[in-house]
Amino acid sequence: MALTGCEWFDRGANPRMIGSAAPDFTVTDSEHTVSLHDYRGKIVVLNFWTSWCGPCIEEMPSLVQMQKVMAPRVLVLAVSTDESERAYKQFLVRHNIDLLTVRDPAGRSARLYGTTGQPETFIIDAAGNVRRKFIGPVDWTSREITDYLNKL
Repeated sequence: MALTGCEWFDRGANPRMIGSAAPDFTVTDSEHTVSLHDYRGKIVVLNFWTSWCGPCIEEMPSLVQMQKVMAPRVLVLAVSTDESERAYKQFLVRHNIDLLTVRDPAGRSARLYGTTGQPETFIIDAAGNVRRKFIGPVDWTSREITDYLNKL
């Protein structure tokens, strides 16, 4: 799960988003209501994923570990676009996911960000601006990533 040049983007399908205000959203599932604006003042690692996505499964342990190390300054918000609530909940238990997660089966939040695949992750700074976009699995515990997040 190495970070390569093709996974670290300052631009992409929506290059004007980098440096712009992160689109705000609120997602309500059977257990949570999560609004992005509630986390202003923190660095948010906004990750879009699904339970059946192999690369998402590969990446998730490093997201959990990075959150443990970098909290409370950095918050991982993992938004699942799973249609099945059962599959989503089973994934969280099976993989011992200890992150702020919410299920958005309609994918409204992902569409706001113009996602094209999974996993897809956006780094949002404490002022609420999109700083980076990652496509594909990333080792979130790598020195390159943690140094970057520490410098924000």
